[in-house]
Order: sequence, then C-alpha cells, then structure tokens
Amino acid sequence: MSKPQPITRPTFDEAIRSWKQLLAERKLPSELMWIFGDNLCFEPAQGGAPEFRLGFQTRFTPPPPPDSERIAYRYFLDFEAPLIFYRLGTNGGKSVCVLLCDDWFNGRTEAEGFRHKPEWHMAFRPGSPDPIEEITDAERWSKRLLRRPLHDLDFCMDLRAVHEILAHGRVLSTYEQYALRFLHVWRRIFEERGQFHQ
Repeated sequence: MSKPQPITRPTFDEAIRSWKQLLAERKLPSELMWIFGDNLCFEPAQGGAPEFRLGFQTRFTPPPPPDSERIAYRYFLDFEAPLIFYRLGTNGGKSVCVLLCDDWFNGRTEAEGFRHKPEWHMAFRPGSPDPIEEITDAERWSKRLLRRPLHDLDFCMDLRAVHEILAHGRVLSTYEQYALRFLHVWRRIFEERGQFHQ
C-alpha cells in the first residue's frame, strides 16, 4: 500500500499571486479586502425567502491587526484539511475575501465554483461579480441572524483567534479562554477595591 504524498503548500505570497491571477482571468478586482468571522453579517432574506442575504461590516468590531490574513494562513497550514481562498463579492472596487479551512470542503467541485490546486491541497472560489454590501446601520447589525443552517463561511477564523495567536503564540483552548475571562473579572474587582498591585 502506497503512503499518502506529503502536502507541500506555498508561501502566502505565492498563494496570493495565484489567487490574484485567477481573479484577473475572471475580470474581478485583484485588490483585496480581508475580513473575518466577526465581520460577516447574515440577514433575513427579503420577501420571506428561506435563504439569507450576506453582507459585512467593519465598524462594529475592532479592526483586524496588520497582516491578520497572513496569521490565519500560517495557522491553517498546520491542518490537513483543504485551505480555501474564498471571495464574497465586490465592494469599493475591491474583492472582499476570507480564508477558510475544514474537511467540509473535501469533494467540492468546479461546478460549485471551486478551482482546486491538488498539489497544494487548496482551492480558490472566486465567486460572482456581484457586489456585497457593507452594513453601516447599527440596528441592522444588531438584528443579524445568529442561528442559521451551516454555511461555508462558518469555517473562517475570527479575530479573537488572531489576537490569541499574537498574544500567546497559539489559539487558546475553551478552558483557557474561560480561565482568562475569570482572571480578568477578578482583576477588575480587586482594582475597584484598590487591592490590585502591579
């Protein structure tokens, strides 16, 4: 029985060159805007349709740290699951993009919009030329859908994970996140009582 071939993935810059080349071939903007799970806005579809409409926001959550897309890419390189460059649409002359990674994408086909690079164990999904709306109304953001069917975009990184990688060198476990929140609460209590000393 033959052993599976090791995965050789490109540098981020090499992957970006291929991604921009594909976007140019499709006559889509090659200037990129990277967003994360925190920025996605799923809203009820108009007219009572069962689907939802997708937008994004950049004003109701903290901005991503510089090079967050590179941090997400390096993190996803440690997984054997497919890594996906996924374009959501066009806004302000830029392609709005996310990075995804999960076994969910095994077997996704070109008919579904995915162009595979099997030698990299990656795929690109350039999507349609349609615009994607940036949500700037706080009420619309507050009424976004928090419960909905599983979607491709559920497999992107959120900004909390990016900040944890920058602060701790890795994404924290659920227990560690809980313990950290607990410590912050106790610190605030002691500060209010004047009992906390650096």
